[in-house]
Amino acid sequence: MPRASERRWAAARRHADTVRFVLFEARPAGLSFAQLVRAAELSPSQVRAGIACLRDIIAERCWPPLIWTRTDGYKFCSDPAELQAYEVSIIREKLTEIRRFITGVVAPHAVLQPKGRWIRHLNTLLSSVESTLDVIADYIDA
Repeated sequence: MPRASERRWAAARRHADTVRFVLFEARPAGLSFAQLVRAAELSPSQVRAGIACLRDIIAERCWPPLIWTRTDGYKFCSDPAELQAYEVSIIREKLTEIRRFITGVVAPHAVLQPKGRWIRHLNTLLSSVESTLDVIADYIDA
């Protein structure tokens, strides 16, 4: 009998295939999440699992990326300008997320345990990630 993780992976692959099929049917237009749920006839959690698995499959097979935009929803994209705009938005989102994590969790933890080896190490690594994302965001703005 297959393990639970293997069953989940098989189910996610089936959901990914369904999501891919539905998105190909909608091409070149995209679909909002709600439209994707209705068209795929899957639950929202199944669609989320399918999208995550589909992104892995896309990376393995070098297919055009799956992106999400506010205006078009989920769609496959090979337009360089559209891909760059999507990448910029994700980088800025992650930069904001990292900054909030540093100021809201790591900095207060460092105040509580200023000599803690873990927190110093974490703070150094996260500062490096933050500065790298900041450089990327500045490069894009230039």
